[in-house]
Amino acid sequence: MPDRTSLFDLSGRVAVITGGGGLLGLKHAEAIAEAGGVPVIADIDLQRAEQVCMTLRASFGTDALPIELDITDRDQVRRMVAQVEGRYGRIDILINNAAMTVKGGGARYERYFARFEEYPVDLWEQALRINLTGAFLVTQAVGPAMLRRGKGVVVNIASDVGVISPDHRIYEGQTFNTPIAYAVSKAGIINFTRYLATYWAPRIRVNSLSPAGIYDGQDVEFVRRLSHLIPLGRMADRDEYKGAILYLVSDASSFMTGANLVVDGGRTAW
Repeated sequence: MPDRTSLFDLSGRVAVITGGGGLLGLKHAEAIAEAGGVPVIADIDLQRAEQVCMTLRASFGTDALPIELDITDRDQVRRMVAQVEGRYGRIDILINNAAMTVKGGGARYERYFARFEEYPVDLWEQALRINLTGAFLVTQAVGPAMLRRGKGVVVNIASDVGVISPDHRIYEGQTFNTPIAYAVSKAGIINFTRYLATYWAPRIRVNSLSPAGIYDGQDVEFVRRLSHLIPLGRMADRDEYKGAILYLVSDASSFMTGANLVVDGGRTAW
């Protein structure tokens, strides 16, 4: 039997992380690098991907690779897979992390937080294209690379609001909410996970992670309301999902597939 340390050892394993330039993407990459793996930071913003890779190289000495990637563009996705295989000769891990999320809205997405009755069809379709179709395209391209080696791990980042409905009361008086498109697409990601887990078993393991909200300087009243719904009494810190990611991508979860790991401070237990 492997010892407890080797269960989490990712030495030499190559992990593609979509949306790797964002807050959670960086933390996923840190978890990979800390365990000896090689993160590939695929992000639509190449500058952010490069900054993340610089940070990872300086902190962990890893051969992190930045790639500019629009996950909704099939040709770009296929070129990304070819580039990664050409450089490393393998893809061991895929973390489908990219999603359409807009902190605070902004001019470009001023309608992103609209009420359901007025929710724009174009934003609904854009969210489904990024959150669901994007994951579909990337996984469709990476899967054959894993099958050629006879093994691989896919982790799809879902959400607690893909398991339960958002509590709309916490958004009263706020300029933001959890949009219908986000919640529905994250629920879709969970069944996307189940489908592929049974389709590719036993060669590729496919699981999802449903995190709760991360504290990132949100409005004080919103934080108070949300924390009241969580048995642990607070939102997550930005480092608190690294352990879950490492577990899901490593041999520690070798008998786990088709599961949705909920890490929400106990919110869904009520």
